[in-house]
Amino acid sequence: MPRRSYDQYCAIARALDAVGDRWALLVVRELLAGPRRYTELHADLPGVSTDVLAARLKDLEREGVVTRRRLPPPGAATVYELTPRGRGLLPVLTALAAWGADGLAERSPTDAVRAHWFAVPLVHRLERIADGRAGVVEVALEEGVFHLRLGGKEAPSYGDGPAEAADARLATDADTCVALARDVGTVADAVADGRITVTGQGPLADALRSP
Repeated sequence: MPRRSYDQYCAIARALDAVGDRWALLVVRELLAGPRRYTELHADLPGVSTDVLAARLKDLEREGVVTRRRLPPPGAATVYELTPRGRGLLPVLTALAAWGADGLAERSPTDAVRAHWFAVPLVHRLERIADGRAGVVEVALEEGVFHLRLGGKEAPSYGDGPAEAADARLATDADTCVALARDVGTVADAVADGRITVTGQGPLADALRSP
């Protein structure tokens, strides 16, 4: 299949040549949480057809954004994961999340939701509060659990599911995550009025509890 292109000598056009197709950036959003099997990707991208998902994965592989590998036994499954170039899209998705947050003001009854979809807007809010303190924060919502890796030499990142060892645990709800994404109030406000509960010991947990 020929490569689609805007045929414009422009950095924005070149970026959209690579990841501008429908579903492409949402595939990247899912893979920012770590390697995923095809079936896992399909389950967390409600509305995408199997043909379109397969096509987008091939496109992203061709562009050097995604790679695939075979897990060793006993896993013995093929997983997709981001290349370094693909992981470089985190700031792009962070900016898109900030720009699109006002669209979360109203939720349609047909809107799907996954807990880890709140990770991108939340990770940088908590990174600022952590202020250089490295650690893992587990976030539990009714819709599921994800974890954030903050501080240290690596860029902040996140993973789907519980953390193997968390320095702090946050219990909250989707409405509070939406409010934080829309910059309505602060984490400290939500902790103070009980919308966020922080458990854990150590500098990172203490920072998240601080007003």
